[in-house]
Amino acid sequence: MGASVSEAASNGSRLDLLVAMRSRVATAVDNPDTPQRDLASLTRRLLEIANEIATIEAQQELAEDSIAAAAAMPDEPFDSAAI
Repeated sequence: MGASVSEAASNGSRLDLLVAMRSRVATAVDNPDTPQRDLASLTRRLLEIANEIATIEAQQELAEDSIAAAAAMPDEPFDSAAI
């Protein structure tokens, strides 16, 4: 299991915090004792958190892919005549 919300808020990244919040909100949504009046707002917040996580992960992949692509690209042969 991941970090608690308070642990993630104190020691983690924004992504860690969002993942902990998603887990906490999902637990509340699944709990049969959660009042019906709260389910709509909890479900909406769960979707918002999931979208924020997806956005951060996509940005991280893009950044990693850009670096990996640049590192993997071979150098062109040196042509002294081009100078």
